Amino acid sequence: MCDRDHSAEDQERYEASGLITRKQFGVLLAAGIAMLLPGVANAVTVTESDVTVKTPDGTADCYFVHPSAGAAPGVLVWPDIFGLRPALRQMGKRLAESGYSVLVVNPFYRTQKAPTAAQGAATPIQQVLPLAQTLNATTHVTDAKAFIGWLDQQASVAKNRKIGTQGYCMGGAMAFRTAYAVPDRVGAVASFHGGNGLVTTNPDSPHLQAATTKAQFLVAIAQNDDMQAPTEKTVMKDTFAKAGLPAEVEVYPAMHGWCPPDSGVYSEPSAEKAWSRLLALYGKALA
Repeated sequence: MCDRDHSAEDQERYEASGLITRKQFGVLLAAGIAMLLPGVANAVTVTESDVTVKTPDGTADCYFVHPSAGAAPGVLVWPDIFGLRPALRQMGKRLAESGYSVLVVNPFYRTQKAPTAAQGAATPIQQVLPLAQTLNATTHVTDAKAFIGWLDQQASVAKNRKIGTQGYCMGGAMAFRTAYAVPDRVGAVASFHGGNGLVTTNPDSPHLQAATTKAQFLVAIAQNDDMQAPTEKTVMKDTFAKAGLPAEVEVYPAMHGWCPPDSGVYSEPSAEKAWSRLLALYGKALA
């Protein structure tokens, strides 16, 4: 579902606001650099680094950022199909400044080190689809176990607090399966514009696997994804309710891909609402 390119509309919006010139926009977009992401009130000082995590299939290159003092709840971030890039790093850092130890992963490490999308979210979808097609339910689970295990080895991650996980686009299914893979450790799961891969007819459908856990859920659905699969929100609501799991499932008035600030359809109002609901979820489930 990451097949939309609204960079021209995005460019017009930034130029009209006087925040950036046409030339500057082109340079930043080509580099995949995040723009205009709001800051964090009372942000804590953080420490950031590039790290590697050993998995059953190799070594994953990741970005780790956490409060510089003390231990904080861990969070595992699964990127969209455009992978680990400046925009996702900025999003991870913003979360760390809010009091979390955050690991943002390169899900395509088996094939290529980050960056895997040369132009960030402006990269033609055809160039990155082959990378997404190398992943499946099995890799989601084995990677999740490795990444959560790595987080638990870090002094900056609180061992007496549950871990959260969040995913964007294809990462939504990965976040669901992270809770399934490590049910005793994961307490909160968030999916943002997870596309139409959260609910399938297969026995290993992400929503069915997630329902076997004890986590709390936030599912933010893009309006165009909902138009294509209007019953999925109801299926998820019913499935989580039957399992007795707290779940906020909502359709947002934004297009698929609205959260990363380098996206051509980035919507600050909807992204900020999603951000506030994420912090509310973590504030309850990871306390």
